[in-house]
Amino acid sequence: MLKVVPSEEVAEALSAGRPVVALESTIISHGLPQPRNLEVALELEEIVRAAGAVPATIAVLDGVPRAGLDREGLERIATEPGLRKLGFRDLSPAAALKVSGATTVSGTSFLAARAGIRVFATGGLGGVHRGWTTVQDESADLDTLSRTRITVVCAGVKSILDVPATLQRLETRQVTVVGYRTGEFPGFYLNTSGEPVDWRIETAAEAAEIMRAQDLLGGPETALIVANPVPVADQLNPALHDRVLAEALRAADERGIAGQAITPFLLEYLVNGTDGASLEANLAAVRGNARLAGEIAASWSRED
Repeated sequence: MLKVVPSEEVAEALSAGRPVVALESTIISHGLPQPRNLEVALELEEIVRAAGAVPATIAVLDGVPRAGLDREGLERIATEPGLRKLGFRDLSPAAALKVSGATTVSGTSFLAARAGIRVFATGGLGGVHRGWTTVQDESADLDTLSRTRITVVCAGVKSILDVPATLQRLETRQVTVVGYRTGEFPGFYLNTSGEPVDWRIETAAEAAEIMRAQDLLGGPETALIVANPVPVADQLNPALHDRVLAEALRAADERGIAGQAITPFLLEYLVNGTDGASLEANLAAVRGNARLAGEIAASWSRED
């Protein structure tokens, strides 16, 4: 079996039963400009530490899956040209061909769970794309979360997606979704999508209790999504968001952009069309998610 190689710090923490939080690496390689991407990577790890957990940034370096990167590894992810973006389906060829890459939500979830890490912090999930009835484009994140026992702290799904359809798909795939101090599903850049969630929790300890109940109940090895909204004060202006997103969707349609190219195109259009405000909202969400994930991991570790 191909092993996920933990850093010394992560290996020691897992062996001792101390809390560990997985962090994805695509935000470093593909989500932010240099040199800010490395600064944010280091900042997120410090946020996890301050919350009482050990950070484990997930990536593949020279074909080797890694759980926890040293400074050199983070710098490679932040600066290496041509770095691949690796979902779950890409992990086998990357390993066989000794390729380096940053992991998406699906790739990070799988590798983190394989390494024995139960809690994962990210920005927003992938989901069902708009226009699914004509072009059945759905993120691999949903399938991976339907068969991976991991707790994902996120700010909802990317707002460029079909949020109601994504929530319905998560329900069909039996993935539990809870709102952290909210009864509405977050809107990624926005505090709310306006869509309700069935379950609300108020504390990190309650999330840990749900994780324990998942294990006691048995059944399919599905994920727990803890939806943590970006604070209202840090969200993207909703009117600006809606206007620029509508422009982006029209531009994509006019240029015939579809498939894997559509998400990066829309996200980049939002960054440019909002003068970087969407990026700042995204970072505010990721910081809050890293903090909450650390608290959940610490609570889970104490109970476990």
